[in-house]
Amino acid sequence: MQIPPPYPDPAAAVPDAPPSSHDGDLPATPARATRRRAATWLAVLGGAVLAGSVLFAGGFLLGRQTALTDGTPQQLSADLQPFWDAFNSIEQRYAGIPVDRHALIEGAINGMFKALGDPFSTYMTGEAYRASLTGLSGQFEGIGAVVTTVEPSGAQGCAPIGPTCTVVIVRTIPGSPAERAGLRAGDLILAVDGAGVTGRTLDDVVTMVRGPRGTPVTLRIGRGAAAAFEVRVVRDIVNPEDVTSRTVANGTVGYIQITSFGSGVAADFTAQLRALLAGGVHGLVLDLRGNPGGFVDQARTIASQFIGNGPIYWEQAADGSRRAIDAEPGGIATAHSLPVVVLVDKGTASASEILAGALQDTGRATLLGTTTYGKGTVQEWQLLGQDMGGFKLTIARWLTPSKRWINGKGLTPNVLFQPPANAPVGTDPELDRAIQLLTGGGTPGGGPSAAAAGRVSAVAAGAVAPRSGG
Repeated sequence: MQIPPPYPDPAAAVPDAPPSSHDGDLPATPARATRRRAATWLAVLGGAVLAGSVLFAGGFLLGRQTALTDGTPQQLSADLQPFWDAFNSIEQRYAGIPVDRHALIEGAINGMFKALGDPFSTYMTGEAYRASLTGLSGQFEGIGAVVTTVEPSGAQGCAPIGPTCTVVIVRTIPGSPAERAGLRAGDLILAVDGAGVTGRTLDDVVTMVRGPRGTPVTLRIGRGAAAAFEVRVVRDIVNPEDVTSRTVANGTVGYIQITSFGSGVAADFTAQLRALLAGGVHGLVLDLRGNPGGFVDQARTIASQFIGNGPIYWEQAADGSRRAIDAEPGGIATAHSLPVVVLVDKGTASASEILAGALQDTGRATLLGTTTYGKGTVQEWQLLGQDMGGFKLTIARWLTPSKRWINGKGLTPNVLFQPPANAPVGTDPELDRAIQLLTGGGTPGGGPSAAAAGRVSAVAAGAVAPRSGG
């Protein structure tokens, strides 16, 4: 999930690495009641506090051990001596191509983050850092494809890319250049403009694919057993909708899909939920499938529409201390007389899991689908000075209201449902199953009245429109 950056105009600044999804207690973000929010990719998952400088920044810039901050512990100075010996030797004695000090410092910082072995803690150059946050602030320039990295086991978030870690398209945004070019969910990205992706990170690939409106990018695509082929995509302005809603089952059941937790999503969600309630729906389906996360304060506010009090999640700091992040007051759907079913899958991650976990632990909703991604850590974003880019660093864990840590395990749905591989195009078996639960199966949060259930008709195959992508 993301910690919002303190830019006066986030769109001009920087996207999340769902974008990355950052999970943690985040400062409030400006509430924009627009639907046009979203992330262009699923680097599953980070957040952003752009402030301060990182340890060693002064020393790196000056290239001298004496430039360390006053009061550096003696042991730390001793531990850093080999680093400064190597740095000074390169600067003073290297006989190859003239040394680019900026690149040398970037490489040193990057090396520290790679040494952590944490796919969610990464260093980014200035350009990559800015590109990593723009997607959450609204429209962006690119191709409009959501991607992640996947291991053969199906686990996501691997790095670096190679034989056992591939870049996969999760979905294409409706109306985007990627959709118009024929790219599909499940496609593998093997190369970008002739440059292979092996050895790179997901952030690297996203930076390679993104670019100014009107410029082309050629992707080498792997699709099933077919031979790899190239697709030329012309970049454009992408305006995704993070929240969409409609009624199903003859207007008696509300359906809301959230594709990313960008800034302003909570206000948009609440407005659409209020409209559905005013229309007299007797049950609600909340679709979080394929949602990589985003700003956690948005997830907290949305969860608070259904949970009147108590913790939405717990945050555990590096020292092991925990604090409860409680529900906000004033929720408009806290009454259990409105049953809720939440659709989840392996692409439901981070802030999405915070929302789903809160609704499940409090008994406010039934989770239906497949086990979620399982990201239980919090990333903080920090911008470095001297045009040295920035980084995202894991700084905490988050736990569900009952203090479950789902990292690497995910949330297990109350109702396991694997959609059939041969489902007809234009149908949504999971949504159909959710409607059945709401109209006849009930939920832990209570079911509709007998009278209401009698007014809800079964949904015929093909009657439900396909869900939109992010």
